[in-house]
Amino acid sequence: MRLLVVEDEEDLVDALRVGLVRAGYAVDVAYDVAQAQEKLQVNSYDLVLLDLNLPDGDGFELCRAVRRAEYGQAVRILMVTARDRLDDRVRGLDEGADDYLVKPFAFPELLARVRALLRRDTGGTSVLEVGELRLDTARFEAHRTGRQLHLTPKEFGVLHYLMTRPGHVVSTEELLEHVWDEHTDPFTNTVRVTVGNLRRKLGVEGLIDTVIGKGYRLREKT
Repeated sequence: MRLLVVEDEEDLVDALRVGLVRAGYAVDVAYDVAQAQEKLQVNSYDLVLLDLNLPDGDGFELCRAVRRAEYGQAVRILMVTARDRLDDRVRGLDEGADDYLVKPFAFPELLARVRALLRRDTGGTSVLEVGELRLDTARFEAHRTGRQLHLTPKEFGVLHYLMTRPGHVVSTEELLEHVWDEHTDPFTNTVRVTVGNLRRKLGVEGLIDTVIGKGYRLREKT
């Protein structure tokens, strides 16, 4: 899953990026409204973590623009801000935020809220099951036939994305968009290498098909 952190406090940005990457997410950063707008126009995100007090504007307007689909995508928004007044919290939710978290916060709570918002796209559960595969995003665990798979964050991310689309062909570009961040070279072979390593760890041939010229497909019956 790919997240955009819109925040101007550099120390907080660094802490969020480290923690979220360790939790298996791809993370891009924008330090103001203008940078956020540029990134939303060219990248696809699953969730935006949005501060309200930004150097060149107010996060409320950016939230409204996202809800008006000005950037061509429907993305969930978690407002993360020091504004703790009741009317700010109410306004944030009314403006279109999916959740509102007041600073200072405990990082485990932020992670739990991120997981909860992303679960809305998978039927409200943190556990995905496709055939013999079972993936728990809350515990960052993957199993096949009851055997735990020891996956890297990128391998976990690829498997998660494929498991949300069983039987569908997913292109290399789509995987780069959702599992890797903006600093990844689009011409790199990292997706092919990661899929190859994931196949070996799955321990059985044919679970992930290569569709020549199109991408990869997870078999619906594994």
